[in-house]
Amino acid sequence: MGTPRRDTAGPGQESVWDYPRPPSAEVTPRRVVVELGGRVVARTSRAVRVCETSHPPVYYVPREDVVPGVLERAAGSSWCEWKGAATYWDAVVDGRRHPAVGWSYEQPTAGYEHLRGAVAFYPSRVDRALVDGEQVRAQAGDFYGGWITADVVGPFKGEPGTRGW
Repeated sequence: MGTPRRDTAGPGQESVWDYPRPPSAEVTPRRVVVELGGRVVARTSRAVRVCETSHPPVYYVPREDVVPGVLERAAGSSWCEWKGAATYWDAVVDGRRHPAVGWSYEQPTAGYEHLRGAVAFYPSRVDRALVDGEQVRAQAGDFYGGWITADVVGPFKGEPGTRGW
């Protein structure tokens, strides 16, 4: 399957089809907030924004900006050809376990060292994820954790029929 027809980016928008491969990873001053179990569990203005061709951005929150004691290591792992081995995290809020809400790279590969220990939350597995006050939409697909905001256009990998991208 070839590259799909791009959505047209308007003023102030960027196309995920202009994102690089391998992905970029840059610290952003945008305000990122994650809510779960009726509480703010993460808040930062120094997230690492990872952008990869065909995917909406993923925001990695420095561990110091996650409420202490919320994260507990989850079972399983996966491998990213660019960033290395991923560790998965459950969240425990008010005694309730929320399984596999996020992932991190505890020993990222060269070029992605600033991701070490930062946690990316799946927007589909938390109550709300916000960027600069805008509630994000989750990237489709069980595996993907992209954050879709009004300033990015697709189409996005993860939708039905995108497996071959």
